[in-house]
Amino acid sequence: MSFSLHGIPVSRGIAIGRAYLIAPAALDVDHYLVEPPQIEGELERFRAALKAVQRELERLSGDLAADAPSEVGAFINVHTMILNDAMLVQETMDLVRTRRYNVEWALTEQLERLVRHFDDIEDEYLRERKADIQQVVERILKALAGAPSAVALVDGANGDATDEMIVVAHDISPADMLQFKTQTFQGFVTDLGGRTSHTAIVARSLGIPAAVGVQHASALIRQDDLIIVDGDHGIVIVDPAPIVLEEYTYRQSEKALEQKKLQRLKFSPTQTLCGTKISLCANIELPEDARTAVEAGAVGIGLFRTEFLFMSKDHLPEEEEQFEAYRRAVDLMCGLPVTIRTIDVGSDKPLETFGGGEGHEAAPNPALGLRAIRWSLSEPQMFLTQLRAILRASAFGKVKILVPMLAHAQEIDQTLDLIREAKRQLDDAGLAYDPGVQVGAMIEIPAAAIALPLFLKRVDFLSIGTNDLIQYTLAIDRADNAVAHLYDPLHPAVLHLIAFTLREAKRAGVPVSVCGEMAGDPQLTRLLLGMGLTEFSMHPSQLLVVKQEILRADLRALEKPVAEVLAAFEPEEVQAALKCVAQV
Repeated sequence: MSFSLHGIPVSRGIAIGRAYLIAPAALDVDHYLVEPPQIEGELERFRAALKAVQRELERLSGDLAADAPSEVGAFINVHTMILNDAMLVQETMDLVRTRRYNVEWALTEQLERLVRHFDDIEDEYLRERKADIQQVVERILKALAGAPSAVALVDGANGDATDEMIVVAHDISPADMLQFKTQTFQGFVTDLGGRTSHTAIVARSLGIPAAVGVQHASALIRQDDLIIVDGDHGIVIVDPAPIVLEEYTYRQSEKALEQKKLQRLKFSPTQTLCGTKISLCANIELPEDARTAVEAGAVGIGLFRTEFLFMSKDHLPEEEEQFEAYRRAVDLMCGLPVTIRTIDVGSDKPLETFGGGEGHEAAPNPALGLRAIRWSLSEPQMFLTQLRAILRASAFGKVKILVPMLAHAQEIDQTLDLIREAKRQLDDAGLAYDPGVQVGAMIEIPAAAIALPLFLKRVDFLSIGTNDLIQYTLAIDRADNAVAHLYDPLHPAVLHLIAFTLREAKRAGVPVSVCGEMAGDPQLTRLLLGMGLTEFSMHPSQLLVVKQEILRADLRALEKPVAEVLAAFEPEEVQAALKCVAQV
C-alpha cells in the first residue's frame, strides 16, 4: 500500500530506488556489575574495541578518493578525535573501575552525560554535533559485540541492488556516507537530523537528494520497498502508484538536465539583466571547505563559522592551532576575501569544557543568555587568543573579522578595543598582520537593526544573519518542533527589518550582505535583490541555482512588486505580492 512520510528537505533533487535499511547499533546494552578481579579484563576488551574502530577510521581515511568532498575527510578526523578524547575514553574507564559497570553500560552512561551537554546548547549547528559522539559510540559498541559496521553491511550487498539503492537509517555517519557514495547510492532518508546536521552538510556537498528528520521512517519502510525521495520538499513516498512514479521519473530527468545547464554558468559574470553586479560568496565550517567554495565559483568566503574548530575538545584551541586553520582557508582562496566570524557559543555547560565556564551557571534560557560576543567579552583572554590568530592570518590574504550578536554600543566599543589590544600584542611580538583589516557586525537581533546608526558609525561592514533574526523577531525557537511551524522568513516584521537594514546601510555607504539560509533560497533571490541586496553568502552547493535567478532578474522591474510585498501585512496579500515578484 502506498503512503507518504514527511521530513526536512536538506539536499535538493529526486531519488528513486529500493530501500536499503541499516539498523542502528543497539544502545539498549546489557547492564551488569563486574567483579573486581575481572575489571582489568573488561578494560582490555574496551581497549581492543577502540583499536578496532581506530583501524576502521584509518582505512576510511586512506580510501578517500582525491575528489572526495572535504567535508567527509573533516568528519572522519572529528570522529578520530572523539575516539581518543579523554571525556569519552577515560571517563568510561573510570566508571568501570569505580562503579564496576560492564564496559557497554559504562560507555552508554558516559554517552548520556555528554549528550546532555549538547542538548543545552542554543546554537543549532553545534547542538547537532552530538550525533558525531553518538556515532562513534555506536562504532565502539559494534566492535565490542563483534557486529559488522554499516560499511561492511553495504560491502556485502548485491552489486546490482546498490545501483538504485536508497539508504534508510535511524542516522548515518559521514564516514559511512562516503562508502555509500562509492556504491553509487541514489539518496538517503533518516529518522534524525536537521538542516544543519552533519548528514545534511555532507548530502549537500555530494549533491545527493535527502530527507532527514523523517520520524519512524526506518520502522515503517521495509527492506527493498520502492521509494521516492523528494529532496526539494522533504517527502518520502513508499510504494508509489504507477502514475506518481512516472511523474517523479520525468521530474528527475528534468532536474538532471537543469544541473548540466547550471554548470555553464560557473564562470560567467554574476550580474542582473540591468547590469548590476552581484557578489556570490560561500559559507564554510572548515578550512578545507574553501576549496569547494572556489570550485563552485564563489568570489569569497562570506562566513567562516569558527565554532567547528572548538568542537570535540576539552580545551580552547591554542593560538597556533587556530592561526594555521585560518591561514589554510586564506591560502585556498588564492587572494579572494575571507570573512571569519568569531566564535558563537552559548552560556551553558559546554563552556566548562572550554575552560571558561567557572562562575558561569547554565542560563535558564541560553538563547537570551551569555552567548556569542557576550561570552567572548566575558572571557577576554580567550577572545584575544582568537583575535590574534585571525589577525595573523590576515598577513596572508584579505581577511575580515565578523562579530556575532552585537546589540549595544558598549559591546561594539569593547570589541574594537580588544581588537586594538590584539594588534598591540602582535606588534610587541613582531608578528605580521594587516593593520587595515576590516571589522563587521552581524545584524541578527531586532534591536541591532532598529538601532542601526550605532553600527554604521563604528564598523566597516554588516552581515545579516537571517536565521537568528527570524528567531528573535518572532520569539520562535527554530529547533523546537512544537513551534517550528511558526518560524517564517516571510513574516512582515522580518522583511521590514531586512529591508530597513539594507536601505540604511546603502545610504551610509556601508557594505552589507546576507549570510543566513535566506541567501541560499532561490525562491527568495529576487525579493532580496529588489530590497537592494548585492552580496549573498550561502552553502557552495546553492551558488549556481541562485546565480541563475540573478541572471534572469531586472532590478528596475522588481521595484514595484517588492514595494507591494513590503506594504502587505495580511498573509494572503504577502503571498499574492510574492507571486508578482516571482513572475517579473
